[in-house]
Parts: sequence; structure tokens; C-alpha cells
Amino acid sequence: MNSFSFTPTAESVLLLWIGLWSLVAAVLTVSDKSRARRHAWRIPETALFTVAALGGSAAMLLVMLLIRHKTKHPKFMLGLPLILCLQIPLVLWLLRRF
Repeated sequence: MNSFSFTPTAESVLLLWIGLWSLVAAVLTVSDKSRARRHAWRIPETALFTVAALGGSAAMLLVMLLIRHKTKHPKFMLGLPLILCLQIPLVLWLLRRF
């Protein structure tokens, strides 16, 4: 009998981490845009930046540009690319290290 066994690698764990936070970032961004249109309670900017810093910066930036949400806010249009520019070397270092 052949049993399937999966041993997670650093790459797979890192991809899963980034994928999950990217999904959260996209959902929060779309939700915040929807809430803004309805004049409802908004998602705090600190929560958006926290999710971006945890790994969702690329997805959040892409979704914000696609749905034109917060694109006139310098805090986001400068902050998210800065976070992403810091995360790329960190991810590359982690992949080489582990």
C-alpha cells in the first residue's frame, strides 16, 4: 500500500503564508471599498497596513489599483510599495536561508 506523505518545505510554508495574507488583503480592500460607497463603518487603516505588512502588500496594492480604492491617498500609494520593496528582499533572504 502506497501512503501519501507531505513534508512541508520552507518554500511551501512561505507561499501558503503569503497566499493567505494576500487573500485577506484582497477581501478587506474590496470590503472597505463597498463600505465606503454605503457610508458604513470602515476598516481602520492600521488594520489594512497590518495585513499588508504580514504579507498581503502586493495583493492589496493590486486590488486597490484595480478597483480604484484609496489611490488618491499618498499614505497608501507610497506606503504599500514601500512595504512591498522591503518584503521582496526579506522573502528572497528567507528562501535562501531555509
